[in-house]
Amino acid sequence: MNSASSNLNSANMQSASGPSAGGPSPTFSPLYQQIKALITQSLQSGEWKPGELIPSEVELAGRFKVSQGTVRKAIDELAAENLVVRKQGKGTFVSTHHEARAHFRFLRLMPDEGVPHYPESKFIEVKRMRAPADVARLLELKSGDAVVFIKRVQSFDGTPTIVEELWLPGLIFKGLTAERLNEYKGPMYGLFESEFGTRMIRAQEKIRAVCAGDSEAELLQLAAGTPLLMSERVSFTYGDKPVELRRGLYSTLRHHYQNDLS
Repeated sequence: MNSASSNLNSANMQSASGPSAGGPSPTFSPLYQQIKALITQSLQSGEWKPGELIPSEVELAGRFKVSQGTVRKAIDELAAENLVVRKQGKGTFVSTHHEARAHFRFLRLMPDEGVPHYPESKFIEVKRMRAPADVARLLELKSGDAVVFIKRVQSFDGTPTIVEELWLPGLIFKGLTAERLNEYKGPMYGLFESEFGTRMIRAQEKIRAVCAGDSEAELLQLAAGTPLLMSERVSFTYGDKPVELRRGLYSTLRHHYQNDLS
């Protein structure tokens, strides 16, 4: 019996068994949710790498000893959460930040006119430092733990539009330097995925309106006091582990913030 089957059997037994003496009642998890959890474990462990084809529904059904319909329901949820992507006639693949469609999942600033495209980055500062208390709290680190701090300006068609400050856990992103960031021409999350084994799965974001201070006005080539959008985003990898804090200031002279609600 493989480990996946053992885990599934264990989960089934826990769901079916009665509560232990004096302990809380076990929570029941539908079978497809158990399969979803096992597939997610395989994604997290790197059994199937970003961009790779995962086994077919028939193969997964045989592996987990469940029906193909149960596997399909599990994969439906994984696809809805952007962990995998179905490609007609080709199969199901592990999602990757290197896909063109993934570039705008976390970038919500869209042009008022023209086709959305990824901005050019200019890195102002990249350094290792001790985590400030508020950063440590949001990244679930100890105050004073090492973080990588990045400050950059992003421009669309030569017009500075975004000023961002990022904090990343120093232990995970050991070796991330200004030189490597400048060399890399793809989206930053693609670099994190391919070279640091960290894939951003979801994010929580807060947005508010602010006025540009002197320093950011200079970087964005705007007058001090110009209205800006300010976002604070915490991005999570597998297991709801926070692995990035990003604070951005957006100029909306030629762009707007777009979020498709469903």
